[in-house]
Amino acid sequence: MSTNAHPISHNLLVSASPHITSGETIPRIMYNVILAMLPVCLVSIYYFGYYGIKVLVLTTLFCVGFEYLWQKMLRKPVTISDGSAAVTGILLALNLPPSAPWWLMLVGSFLAVIIAKQLYGGLGYNLFNPALVARVALLISFPVHMTNWIQATPLFSGVDAVTTATPLGILQTAIKTTGSIPPEVMAQVNPSSQNMLTWFTGHMMSGSLGEFSALAILLGGLWLMYKKYIYWQVPVTYIGTVLIFSGIFWMIDPTRYAHPLFHLLTGGLFLGAFFMATDMVTSPVTKKGLLVFGVGCGLITCLIRMWGSYPEGVSFAILLMNGLTPLLDRWFKPTVFGQRKLYEETK
Repeated sequence: MSTNAHPISHNLLVSASPHITSGETIPRIMYNVILAMLPVCLVSIYYFGYYGIKVLVLTTLFCVGFEYLWQKMLRKPVTISDGSAAVTGILLALNLPPSAPWWLMLVGSFLAVIIAKQLYGGLGYNLFNPALVARVALLISFPVHMTNWIQATPLFSGVDAVTTATPLGILQTAIKTTGSIPPEVMAQVNPSSQNMLTWFTGHMMSGSLGEFSALAILLGGLWLMYKKYIYWQVPVTYIGTVLIFSGIFWMIDPTRYAHPLFHLLTGGLFLGAFFMATDMVTSPVTKKGLLVFGVGCGLITCLIRMWGSYPEGVSFAILLMNGLTPLLDRWFKPTVFGQRKLYEETK
């Protein structure tokens, strides 16, 4: 090789594809996700005050702390500034009851960051959504603490929090006890104008921190779609499948099955559809795969809600479909660039 090569040759970089980048960075994406979750976080603080602040702050600090300690212990670059651990912490907080004790948040943060994320290799390598892994593990291991719901009370109302049940829990208990929906429960699940307003803007009952305002979650989800961090296929097919499937059974027997709008606007459906089923790492990469993923999440959610042991099925549905993501990516492989042309030339 000549030693008189042109100086520009020293600037030639040889790397694997892709060679065109969007300019987006992990910190930029993560902090936009945090911004998108801000409305639902503010709603949870409004309805639960100190309880909401405690869960959001402690869970986020625990998740960031565990990631820092793990990377320090293994002498890896510390990446807590990229915001991914904070996103996991906030999502976990939104999946916890406001009455969660500090040790439950500590255990959940360990499960989310260490077990479900770092042991797989860190950000980008985890098969399952870390926050949902922690939520389901806590629900199975500590069911009493994970179902100790307190009634939402506006921040400035001066009313003390009291223990109550979630709307989905009330519905399931009533159906299992009587075989149908009693009149007093029917009044709560009937999509009247007042019920619709409270379900959409913020209902005055109980549940996880992320279950209280479909409007707040929708605003954040639309922001992520506008930024093109998530695609419409998963939220639309997920929500649409729940509406259609639950609507069919409601039309068959409205005395036993709740109205589809009740299933849509209560529980964690909106949070799961916009913020967890759309996770870049654990969802398919093709449009067809995303469509199948969303439909699968919707069907499993309805099956669990209507006939399962748990009143809520969003977490289980998304985790089960996370496990199918590698298969969906294999089944719906995109056509390799130039493949069709080469095939036609060899015919």
